[in-house]
Amino acid sequence: MTKKILGLIPARGGSKGIPGKNIKLLGGKPLLQYTWEAAKQSSLLEKVILSSEDQEIIEVAKKLGLEVPFTRPEELARDETPSIEVIKQALNFFKENGQEFDAVCLLQPTTPFRSPVLINACIKKFEENNYDSLISVREVPAEFNPHWVFEEKEGLLKLATGEESIIPRRQELPKAYFRDGAIYITKTEVLLEQNSLFGERTGFYDTTGKPYVNIDTPLDWEEAERILYSGEWRVESGE
Repeated sequence: MTKKILGLIPARGGSKGIPGKNIKLLGGKPLLQYTWEAAKQSSLLEKVILSSEDQEIIEVAKKLGLEVPFTRPEELARDETPSIEVIKQALNFFKENGQEFDAVCLLQPTTPFRSPVLINACIKKFEENNYDSLISVREVPAEFNPHWVFEEKEGLLKLATGEESIIPRRQELPKAYFRDGAIYITKTEVLLEQNSLFGERTGFYDTTGKPYVNIDTPLDWEEAERILYSGEWRVESGE
C-alpha cells in the first residue's frame, strides 16, 4: 500500500559557517531551490513544505512556489535543535489541521545534488521492505573503516571496534557506511511514539559514486560550485 509521505525541507536562518547559506546563490539559484526542484518532481511525495523561522527564507521559498504553511517557532531554530523536533512540530501542525501522514521524508538543502529519481527509489525501497526508516549513505573508504580506526586509551592505541587484532587485508573488511545527509525517511509512528529518526529497522540506499557535497563550510561551498560547473551534476527526472 502506498504511503502518504510528507516531504519536509528544513531551512533555518542564522548559519555561522556560511551566512545566509540556504538562500545563497549557487549557479544563479538559491541553494534551497535545488532540493525543491527535485522534491516537486517526485511522484511519491504527497506534499512538500518548507520549515523555517526566517522571513527572508520564507519569502524566497514562496516565490519559488514552495509551500510554507507555518512559521517555525524560534525555539526550534537554534544550532542545537534536533531535526526530530522540527519534524514533530510539522506533523503536529498538520494533525491539528486534520491532515495526517504515514511517514516523513526529510530533505536538507545542504545536500543539493539529489535527483527526483533518487527520492523515488528511496521511497520505493522504504515501502517495499516496510522499514521503520531509510537513509541515504555512502561507503566509508577503507582507511577510515571502523575496523581500522584506533582510539586512544591511557596513552595507547586500541581498535575502536574493541577487537583484539586488526583485520589485515582491505579485501576482508566489511562494508561500512556514513550518512550523506541527502534523504531520511521515517514512519510517523516511529517519530512520534519512539521519538526516533531511525526506529529498530533502518534500511539504506547507497549513493556512492554520485556527485556529492554536504555544505557546512566555505570549502564545501567551493566544492559544490566545482561539481556544478564541471558538469558532473546532471538532474535526472522520471521514475
